[in-house]
Amino acid sequence: MTLQQKLRQPSKRGRFSLLSLFEAMATPHALDRYLELVDPMTTVRDLRGEVTAVHYSTADTVTLTLRPTQQWNGFEAGQFVQVGVVIDGVRHTRCYSPACSQYRDDGRIELTIKAHPEGLVSQYLHRNARVGLVVSLSQASGTFYLPTPRPERVLLISGGSGITPVLSMLRSLLDEGYSGDLTFLHYAYSEKDVSYRRELEKIAEGKDNVRVVIAYTDQEDGDAKTGDLHGFFGTEHLDAVAPWHRDAHTYLCGPPGLMRGVKNVYAELGLTESLHLEEFAPPTATVTDDADGDVTFTGSDVVATNSGRTLLEQAEDAGLTPAFGCRMGICFTCTSVKTSGCTKNVQTGETDSEPDKKIQLCVSVPVGDVAIEI
Repeated sequence: MTLQQKLRQPSKRGRFSLLSLFEAMATPHALDRYLELVDPMTTVRDLRGEVTAVHYSTADTVTLTLRPTQQWNGFEAGQFVQVGVVIDGVRHTRCYSPACSQYRDDGRIELTIKAHPEGLVSQYLHRNARVGLVVSLSQASGTFYLPTPRPERVLLISGGSGITPVLSMLRSLLDEGYSGDLTFLHYAYSEKDVSYRRELEKIAEGKDNVRVVIAYTDQEDGDAKTGDLHGFFGTEHLDAVAPWHRDAHTYLCGPPGLMRGVKNVYAELGLTESLHLEEFAPPTATVTDDADGDVTFTGSDVVATNSGRTLLEQAEDAGLTPAFGCRMGICFTCTSVKTSGCTKNVQTGETDSEPDKKIQLCVSVPVGDVAIEI
């Protein structure tokens, strides 16, 4: 019997007492720090994933299949996980949405990651992912998922690497035997930029109630199997792929241009309440010339002139290295205590002057003088 199995044997109360005893003996390091020296996938508390398959579907994307450790609780289609890797001795974490069905029978997770030019983690995984690589994981989280019971009509819209959460929804609905009207609309530059194109073509041929459409923004022709469109999203595309859209729930994830286009159309049609969004691009803080005051990083004895950028960016500009994950305000990795001053949330526009309060650095900009514990 392995150590991990022995630790599972006692009652819940006894198990935690035994764990506490082992961890006290392991001080100053957590027990998992010692177990990983023997086997990185043998853990008591830490959730990790081992890469069991690597596939390159396009030139700039890599699809990883992960086998999570026993702590994994599963996910709902559309949610995301945080993936951590060590690069040059420093652990970096980013958020990725599983692309597989939530009902995958082997319990593994499929992540398709686009190597963005400035993406430290995505570039690392695109170059270095191999079978046997172990990464850190978080439990799934996020509010972008289908309601229960399922809507009678569903429109899924994605663009670029935003395909993963809505593809997970598509796969999960198919596994459920969903019988309502279902359209999957994906935007890409050209055929060679579409991840899962062959699978989408097969899905398009197999179900009478399911329609798959690829829209190409830089290509004039395409494969008729997926009823291709050309150009950018508008009411013409919406009417063509889902004439029943007024009675549907729409789920959207994609680059900022697509997100803006869809949101504007739905606002004009009075359908904003039926549109559900997952942002995967960092929010943009509008830098104005009237930014004033100083930012004091109290934990580092550093004072910087307020540039109007987010506190995460200003900390990095000052040579500091605060922990961060998604840079989108959804993972809470970059949370720090604001001891004084006023900040503005770039996503909501709300200001906060409460002292000694935890705030998210990646979505907060200082308004005048601010002191933050970094």
